[in-house]
Amino acid sequence: MSGLTLDTGALIAFERNDRKLVVLMKRAMELGHSFAVPAGAVGQAWRDGRRQARLARLLGSAEVVIEPLSDRRAREAGQLCGATKTRDVIDASVVLCGKQRGHSVVTSDPKVLRRLDASIPLIVV
Repeated sequence: MSGLTLDTGALIAFERNDRKLVVLMKRAMELGHSFAVPAGAVGQAWRDGRRQARLARLLGSAEVVIEPLSDRRAREAGQLCGATKTRDVIDASVVLCGKQRGHSVVTSDPKVLRRLDASIPLIVV
């Protein structure tokens, strides 16, 4: 594992101080792994910055790269959804981000991500 890509469920788990996720991320940081979060996943998890201090600190940290949902990535995600007969472009962008970076994807919804790409390494929280 060279790093972790976090989906919406992982961000919510982090905000809720899920012990499994916190330990996983701490260990990954100690090993010098990188973290990526697709911008769409941020949008799905973000509700009230005044109440999401933990998440705000994570997203603002130097260890985390927020990957924009560019026109190109949106089209790639849409194409992946079309090929797999799925609908969630954000989930597709998470899979594409993880695959491009050689990351494992941290998720609470492995079934959907496996449908998008059965080969993507997943860590379920």
